[in-house]
Amino acid sequence: MARTHPLAGVWSADAARLAAAQPGAAIVPFAEVSHDPGLPDLDLWDMWHLTEADGSTVFDGGRSWWFFLATPRFPDPEARHDHARIRLLSHGDGGWRDHGWTFEPGFTPGSREWSGSAVRTADGSVRHFFTAAGRRGEPTTFEQRVFETRAPFAVVDGEPRFGAWSPPIECVVADGAHYTVARDAVAAPTGIKGFRDPGYFRDPADSREYLFFTANAGGADRFPDGVIGAATASGDGWSLLPPIVSAVGTNSELERPHIVVHAGRYYLFWSTHAHRFAPGIGAPSGLYAMVAERIEGPWRPVNGSGLVAANPASAPVQAYCWWVMDEFRVASFVNYWRGGPATEPATPEARRAAFGGVPAPFFDLVIDGDRIAVA
Repeated sequence: MARTHPLAGVWSADAARLAAAQPGAAIVPFAEVSHDPGLPDLDLWDMWHLTEADGSTVFDGGRSWWFFLATPRFPDPEARHDHARIRLLSHGDGGWRDHGWTFEPGFTPGSREWSGSAVRTADGSVRHFFTAAGRRGEPTTFEQRVFETRAPFAVVDGEPRFGAWSPPIECVVADGAHYTVARDAVAAPTGIKGFRDPGYFRDPADSREYLFFTANAGGADRFPDGVIGAATASGDGWSLLPPIVSAVGTNSELERPHIVVHAGRYYLFWSTHAHRFAPGIGAPSGLYAMVAERIEGPWRPVNGSGLVAANPASAPVQAYCWWVMDEFRVASFVNYWRGGPATEPATPEARRAAFGGVPAPFFDLVIDGDRIAVA
């Protein structure tokens, strides 16, 4: 049996089933999408913004600063996962601007770079947490490791300036007990095991630092076995904690976990796909959350089901990877939206024709205790 913190949130199948009948969570269908944030030859997807240590959005030079996963526009957009690198954009007057690759080629230790988070420190430098997928110079695998690197940062005449990034340090490591070691060589039909998506959080109650991440339960006695993992700063490093949310028996993949604090409550958000739920649940792809009065819990599903915002029934795969800012404005990327496909298209040509690969329109949330609604 997988072990969790005694006050961890349990996302039960009964709770998740309620999301199947929650039409008020639907995001407005996209009428049109801007396809040119200055990057006509790149696909963009998972994103995270630069924050202060307290979670507030960094606005420097009048703009917010965003890291996206990016690749060239391959004939099949699903190929992007095997080539992802981290790209820096900013948002402000005039919309999105591109500022190039975050790291030099060959700097990070994976064969590609997957999602993470970034925080600006008191001295103005940036701590960047990211996932290294596979290993550089080796055949492609789905091994996942979590790293941290740091660099001085400034905005000069509207352009970002990073100093030299420090050598990446593997900061948390799956222990095989609380968390399955993510070393799949080949993706299984049920999906890959995860140990990725580090999301930084500093608790305003005591300034203790945490990383939350996507993982699978070690020693789980049934599938699906998704959890949200946790680690806390300890001396000069990080120490693993038991999972903060368990979805064993409910969902296999709770992606991009991050916390926003509001009115004395902690809101823990994540994204997941409809096909990651256990059979028979019927919950949609969407943004989900739990809420608690303190970081240790007890955590309970927002809206009773956990569902905060979902793709509309007319376009159930139009967007993904919802990221909630401290002001409860939500970013995401345009997924398979053209023609409102009900599922991911079956052929590379159809996927290319339907895929967006650009930032989606922002939307806002309205918070009322344990209830969250799309504005």
